[in-house]
Amino acid sequence: MNQSRKEIREKTSRPMLWIGMASIGMAFAGLTSGYVVSKSSLVAKGAWQTIALPNEFFLSTIFIVLSSALLVLAGRNIKNENYKYSNSLIGLAFLFGLAFLMFQILGWNALMENQGIFFTGEESRPAGSWLYVITWFHWMHALAGVIVLLVALIRSSRRIFTKENMLQFELSAQFWHFLGFLWIYLLLFLTFLR
Repeated sequence: MNQSRKEIREKTSRPMLWIGMASIGMAFAGLTSGYVVSKSSLVAKGAWQTIALPNEFFLSTIFIVLSSALLVLAGRNIKNENYKYSNSLIGLAFLFGLAFLMFQILGWNALMENQGIFFTGEESRPAGSWLYVITWFHWMHALAGVIVLLVALIRSSRRIFTKENMLQFELSAQFWHFLGFLWIYLLLFLTFLR
């Protein structure tokens, strides 16, 4: 009976992750579409504000990319049964995930202090509000991704991930890679459609 439950979980886990990622992708497609429509109407009225993205957003990109690369290396080490090294790599990936979150916050702070861009209030403008909503929404998903990495780190330190038992690690890594690709898309979108 336990074997059949494990088989069912293995058959359903990956499709469920893909459905979840597709849902997240659709939410961001809606947000970016709303941004484009809002920008078009405000540009026509001469009321759109062009915002230079803070350097912290670009630095955070380095951390999320490095974190993904570390997870790829960790997966290879698990397959090679080098569990101690894979655990260290997952730990570094988790720390770089935290760095990504921190640099996003620093980016928002730079927007407020250096450019006077606010989410809401008398000094806010639609372009700034859209920027905050899109990046904050991704940040919330990245926070969930960092929690997933923390769980993966705990499981790795307990030697749950093995050459024969990699599904949970692979799902965790796929979710984090997805968030990284999504961030790169959003960064390019916000850079070129400001």
